[in-house]
Amino acid sequence: MTRPHSADGREPAAVELRGATVRFGTRTLWEGLDLEIPGGEFVAVLGPNGSGKTTLLRVLLGLQPVQAGEVLVDGHHVRRGGEGIGYIPQQKAIPEDVPLRARDLVGLGLDGHHLGLGLGGRRRRARRVDEALAAVGATGYAHAPVGRLSGGEQQRLRVAQALVGDPRVLLCDEPLLSLDLAHQRTVSRLIDERRRTAGTAVLFVTHEINPILPLVDRVLYLVDGRFRFGTPDEVMTSETLSELYRTDVEVLRVRERLVVVGVEESGHCHGAVAPAEEAVAP
Repeated sequence: MTRPHSADGREPAAVELRGATVRFGTRTLWEGLDLEIPGGEFVAVLGPNGSGKTTLLRVLLGLQPVQAGEVLVDGHHVRRGGEGIGYIPQQKAIPEDVPLRARDLVGLGLDGHHLGLGLGGRRRRARRVDEALAAVGATGYAHAPVGRLSGGEQQRLRVAQALVGDPRVLLCDEPLLSLDLAHQRTVSRLIDERRRTAGTAVLFVTHEINPILPLVDRVLYLVDGRFRFGTPDEVMTSETLSELYRTDVEVLRVRERLVVVGVEESGHCHGAVAPAEEAVAP
């Protein structure tokens, strides 16, 4: 995909939203959303359930239209099946009887790419799959049935599948969910390594910012149609979250972890940080 350039010769932002609005019936998820995310930036997308975090990813994937505004990826208006985007879904176990090898799962990430027909195209495809497997440390089980691999191994393959197309933008929909701490660190490291070495912009939807807090450049926080976008120090404050939730919220730092106090899980399930009892446990 050819990248357009501005009049001064600069590359466009990896992701840009201009006055973007999404509504479902009479309900507005967010309105007038302006974002400009350059290549190589790591953005955490936070907020309560139903605030539009996953919808934002669907918009960028071309699966959900906006009712107003513009949405561009790498300088192009988004469209379904467009190139330049990798997607890592939530971790879900793959049944043991699925007749799919690890390398076949990764290869699905190349569907829709124009590698050409014939022997040369097949060789290029195999080489790119091999490179993606190696990048996530999955070469050793490349020919194993995916259903017999651990949850962490399967999620490594999903990272490889998202990277095999050499994306400019990587969309991550709670990719650490259901993973243990060791596998959370591994998957986070792989994503961070990609954005640092290849300049890929990362939008990382999560209910738990602490595992990725050292990696995050900026935070987009969505609550009931309202939003804030800035560095973690700008957004993850008592003042900002109290304004977003329209109630008293206190943000504490405990042993380099963030703890939010004052938002009921049953009401506004912000889920942005670990529960206080976990954060202060010895």
